[in-house]
Amino acid sequence: MSPSVRLQEMIRVIRGARTQGEERGVIQRECAAIRAQFRQADNGTRSHNLAKLLYVHMLGYPAHFGQMECVRLIASPRYNEKRVGYLGAMMLLDEKQDASLLITNSIKNDLSHSSQYVQSLALCTLGCMGSAEMCRDLAPEIDRLLRASNSYIKKKAALCAVHIVRKVPELGELFTPASRSLLSEKNHGVLHGAVVLITELCERNPETLEQFRKAVPELVQIMKGLVMSGYSPEHNVAGISDPFLQVRILRLLRILGRNNETASDAVNDLLAQVATNTDSSKTAGSAVLYETVLTVMDIKSESGLRVMEYISMTSLQKIVQTDHNAVQRHRGTIVDCLKDQDASVKRRALELSLALVSAVNIRSLMKELLLFLSSCPPELRAHTTSGIFNAAERYAPSQRWHIDTILHVLTTAGGDVRDETVPNLIQLITTATELHCYTVHKLYRALIADISVQSLVQVACWCIGEYGDLLLRGECEETEPVQVAEDDVLDALETVLQSHMSSPATRGFALTATMKLSTRITHNVDRIRSIVSIYGSCIDVELQQRAVEYNALFKKYDHMRPGKTQGPNYRLFMTFVSLSHPPQSVQLQMKAPSGDVIPAHGLGQVTQTVLLNNPNKVSLKMRVRVCYTSQDFVCQDTVQIDSFPSPAW
Repeated sequence: MSPSVRLQEMIRVIRGARTQGEERGVIQRECAAIRAQFRQADNGTRSHNLAKLLYVHMLGYPAHFGQMECVRLIASPRYNEKRVGYLGAMMLLDEKQDASLLITNSIKNDLSHSSQYVQSLALCTLGCMGSAEMCRDLAPEIDRLLRASNSYIKKKAALCAVHIVRKVPELGELFTPASRSLLSEKNHGVLHGAVVLITELCERNPETLEQFRKAVPELVQIMKGLVMSGYSPEHNVAGISDPFLQVRILRLLRILGRNNETASDAVNDLLAQVATNTDSSKTAGSAVLYETVLTVMDIKSESGLRVMEYISMTSLQKIVQTDHNAVQRHRGTIVDCLKDQDASVKRRALELSLALVSAVNIRSLMKELLLFLSSCPPELRAHTTSGIFNAAERYAPSQRWHIDTILHVLTTAGGDVRDETVPNLIQLITTATELHCYTVHKLYRALIADISVQSLVQVACWCIGEYGDLLLRGECEETEPVQVAEDDVLDALETVLQSHMSSPATRGFALTATMKLSTRITHNVDRIRSIVSIYGSCIDVELQQRAVEYNALFKKYDHMRPGKTQGPNYRLFMTFVSLSHPPQSVQLQMKAPSGDVIPAHGLGQVTQTVLLNNPNKVSLKMRVRVCYTSQDFVCQDTVQIDSFPSPAW
């Protein structure tokens, strides 16, 4: 490749390299040619060679030998060379390089150049890689350019001043007067640079912050002009007028209104206007709304604060669907709004808090929601309990935590839960086999403490009826064991049956639990028979029917009572046996099963005979499928048998 090839040709050759080694070879040859030409006198190709070297640098190859060439090109009177020199300085130099000090004088001269484009190059370079020493030397020049009449220069000077303030914070006072005057500009670029500069000044110096609080009315007027302005193709982004400037102004207003009620009050109406007039269906609108919400949450204001909080919650509710993590960062502020006195704000905060629940924060956020449930208004309890149940079902870290959470809700607001809560909790307890002892002990304590919460009493009665034997043993590893006598359990159930607070459905649960205990206790069967017989003449038809049927079990069908009350039975409704790839000589015949109910706890069995005719005595594989119902749930299990002993044939 010729040393004098153009940049486009060099790029084409490098991209055409088939291997990494071939690419390195091309670049090494070109870098050697560039070094050789740098050593020669000015031949008009310096800027082209530096441009090629910058491309090599972008590919990740060393290009430090071009640093001094950047210094020479910056000092060149020709604009094309100066432009490439400044670009090279921004890419190859930083404040740690000694060569960066050599361009300070050139930058100072170019800041006073008659061409705005040369001034722009110097401003960009200083704002990009200016060291603290360069910033101190050139700060007066930047302050002078902030007062220039050219908007193109002023917007770049403002951003350059931001870099200087970050490098040398004590120079911020130098730019304070000029930055305040920039707010009267109409050019959006100048306004954007001014707002960024003022934001930086306010964050660095509390005294400057107090000075710029007087500029809040001007910022409010600028923001209102953006919100209410008509369509402007120059600044419009997805229907939003200059959302970048709006976001910057809102961020500055948040800083100025923090811990200052006067400044915050001046912003209230504006924030309400922005929140109601901004379309959040596009990304630009969502960005403005998000910044509005952050401002509302951070300012200090009494008048109109509740309205603003409500609007903020509504806006965040829209944003959380598209950017969950962004809203998640402000979870603490949202949870604090649950303590607000206004019911509408509480409702919005509740909806947003429920939307923020995830597998990561389920424990911490659920504590806040349960605390809110204990003091929330009656009209919000049903919605709160429903949301907590849904979140617990989706993200429960363990079955014990899930059960504890539901029991806590039932204890706190059991009268406001949905009708399906009781069967859902019963199903959860049934599947948590290792927690039966823990659950029955906990529910027994809850039953003794309070029988006014009907849903909790119903679950407790069911659990005592099913797992009363675990309660009577007094052994539980999960919780502190309680020594419970048979009479204590029957006293508790009888209290439920006789209480005026118990609904007919609750009495039905208690009566059934009492009947089931007749197979789990040994010394109080006569008392159970007496309790059941009393309700044989109850005015409630459903309860009377149950009592009559249970009395019949005690008398005429006493031999069936253990099977009917010993926990959940399994009803067999289909058995299917098949052979895997059977030969034609094999014949299979199934006899009818001996029954269709299998009692729980191994108290009975169902047998079914399968006749298999295998005259050729070939090896077979048998697949057996059993379908049954347990507590109205359809279950199915399949097993394959492929190890029949040889004598079986």
